[in-house]
Amino acid sequence: MAHPKRLSDWRERLHVVIFEADTPAGKRFDVALLWAILLSVAAVLAESVESVRTTWGEELRVAEFVFTALFTLEYILRLLAVRRPLKYAWSFYGWVDLLSILPTFVEVLVPGAASLRIVRMLRLLRVFRVLKLVGFLQEAQTLRTALYASRRKIVVFLSAVLVLVTLLGTVVYMVEDHEAGFTSIPRSIYWAIVTVTTVGYGDIAPQTIPGQILASLMMILGYAILAVPTGIVGAELARSSFASSSTQACPSCGKEGHDEDAVHCKHCGAPL
Repeated sequence: MAHPKRLSDWRERLHVVIFEADTPAGKRFDVALLWAILLSVAAVLAESVESVRTTWGEELRVAEFVFTALFTLEYILRLLAVRRPLKYAWSFYGWVDLLSILPTFVEVLVPGAASLRIVRMLRLLRVFRVLKLVGFLQEAQTLRTALYASRRKIVVFLSAVLVLVTLLGTVVYMVEDHEAGFTSIPRSIYWAIVTVTTVGYGDIAPQTIPGQILASLMMILGYAILAVPTGIVGAELARSSFASSSTQACPSCGKEGHDEDAVHCKHCGAPL
């Protein structure tokens, strides 16, 4: 049976290599991991091209199993490197790591699941730690906090927009002919959404003068509607002020985003 002290030292060394981008070993590990992710994503993209799949199908399949084995080993090592594996498993990166290896196994039971392997691209977010772009981490945290703080205002705003397009779609359904494409209220609501958001596919368009007047008003209204969520989030961003973040990963739960002067993990309370 391994001595507790030795086991702890082994886990600490593993944590430094896998989670800490500030160390030479950690940076080398992350750079190698990023290359593996890029190559695996390239293999998934190439496999979706019929001519490439016909010529190199077997080679790409072998490469996929190799990448899956590597990522599975990496996922297991990440769980072993933290004191609370479940904490890391339930974190954002924990889910991404798991989802990046599951499609290959699920593909055996569910044909077509191979395309889900593209979720590995999300793991490239670790490039921020490798390049030590702490400023970007801080800005990302500020934006996330601003979006979370304005969530209720945005929900109320979207609810009001939903009611508005429902009313406008119903009105245009009453003033337009079926020959113009407004064959039902749901289809008219679809047109109202496309018009208010200024997308304008052009698949259906009002033909009567009242309908065109209503469409013109909706187009002008659309510009004002698009500005509202920008103002809501912008106001929250202006009020946000956070200390700079570091690349330090918690040795217990593996989560990041701590302040530079933090001595304890803000997620689980473990010493950093």
